[in-house]
Amino acid sequence: MDIQILKPEEQAYTYSQSQQISMQTGCIGHLRVDMDSGGEGFFSSWDDFRKDLKTQEFKDEFDSVINELREDGNLLCNRTALSKYCYSHPESSFGNEREFGVRVNTEKYAYMMRLNPNKGEYQLYCYCYRKDWLDSHIEQAQRGIRFIDSSYNELFKIKDGEQITVTSSWGEKHDYICRYIDDYHTEVGNNLYHICEFAEHMEQNGATYEPKEIHLPEKCFSVLPSSDELIIIERNKAGYTPAGAKAHGRTGREAADAVNKAMGVTKRQEAAMVAGSMFGWNVPGANPMNYDKDGNPVKPKSKHKDHER
Repeated sequence: MDIQILKPEEQAYTYSQSQQISMQTGCIGHLRVDMDSGGEGFFSSWDDFRKDLKTQEFKDEFDSVINELREDGNLLCNRTALSKYCYSHPESSFGNEREFGVRVNTEKYAYMMRLNPNKGEYQLYCYCYRKDWLDSHIEQAQRGIRFIDSSYNELFKIKDGEQITVTSSWGEKHDYICRYIDDYHTEVGNNLYHICEFAEHMEQNGATYEPKEIHLPEKCFSVLPSSDELIIIERNKAGYTPAGAKAHGRTGREAADAVNKAMGVTKRQEAAMVAGSMFGWNVPGANPMNYDKDGNPVKPKSKHKDHER
């Protein structure tokens, strides 16, 4: 059994997917666990998705995995142990203080676990997959989702799980999460399209579509240059808050980079957040487009309208 911190592109698979994606990834079902008000319980329920994949081999192994993780000192022992694990691994955060993620691999299966150490909420959602099917889908999804016009000219590409903004012929805007199915199919919101079918549908309705503008994150992690202390910066707030977490064998800088990566925060966004917290959120330094991919300042381009804020 191999326990890993979830990568950003894996976090979505700790939630229920569409039927199409669930079939492609070999989702067997998921387990939900409540550790009760005292934090010592383990009240669980199971939801099937594909009974044909729920073999006796899988059931025996899944019982073994969960039972081992519930042993004394392991992360599912009780809510105290779960909290200790989550808060000592800030890089496992989903970008908030409620959800953390780990992946447990065995030879044949992948158990994608969403952890919540807070009292009054479910402590665990564990989605079970055929590992080879899931990894194949995630690898292919890294190619991104193409958007074209009806003549097959590529307009732009976005990452799996990112959003597009559709503007109707009368100017109304709607944002839609998009999911990769294969190189020629995508889910836009709740609808499945061939990429050419989507283009034709938009043109027939006089609508336009583009990647959703990237904003500054709600928060990010950084460090104090003088002490390498891990800190949290919140958007539109002055100053910072000590993170209150230890780096556990890493420098503060290494810990900040790891948790920001898990949250999907880029170095240019972190640099802009630092500037905004110090000098105000309307200064040029609070615009991520004024930094390169490594977070170093670049000379502003005149009349440049492609803002990332």
